[in-house]
Order: sequence, then C-alpha cells, then structure tokens
Amino acid sequence: MTAAGVREEAEADRVFAALANATRREVLRLLRDGGPQPVQALATHFDMARPSLSEHLRVLRDAGLVSEQRSGRQRIYRLEAAPLAEVQDWLHPYERFWRGRLRELGELLDRMPDDGAP
Repeated sequence: MTAAGVREEAEADRVFAALANATRREVLRLLRDGGPQPVQALATHFDMARPSLSEHLRVLRDAGLVSEQRSGRQRIYRLEAAPLAEVQDWLHPYERFWRGRLRELGELLDRMPDDGAP
C-alpha cells in the first residue's frame, strides 16, 4: 500500500472511530439541525463536565467532522459533512445488499398463501 493509501485509511479510521460514540453523533446532529454553535450552547444538551465535551469535540475536529472558529473568547463549532460522504460510499454496498434481501423477502411473502387469519 502506498503512503497516500495508508494516510487515507488512517483518516477513514478516525472518522469511523469518531462516529462510534453516541455523544459525538449527537453533537453532529445538533450542528446539522442548529447550524454553527458555541461550545456553551452545545454543552447545555449534555450531562457532563465541559472538559469531557471538549474532548469529544477534539475527536470530531481531528476526524475532520467539525471545524472550530474563535470569536473573541468563544469557540464556534460547525459541521463539516465531507468526511461523511466517505462513510456513505463505504456503506453503499451494504445498503444494496439489504435492499436485495428485503426485496426477496417481500417476493416470498407475496407468493405465500394467506392463512385466512385476520
């Protein structure tokens, strides 16, 4: 594997590791739904110490999923969705697989005789 390939794989691993945590997924949802927000606004949604939330934000930033902008003493976080396209690309074959399986199940159920039960 080339150095660029190793680097890309490490970046993908960081994205998947960041998404593996429910708190980080919720932070991404909040930023998606509410737009850029200061860390203080995000903190109101979680029952955790501010340093713990800051650690989650650092993981998201390192994975490229959020960006940070300083505005005076505030840090404003913004969703960066581009790395999620890589996740979608990876998941796409599995989505096709499950759609095919569900279609086959539907066809099987359509062929089965009704048992007359209500």
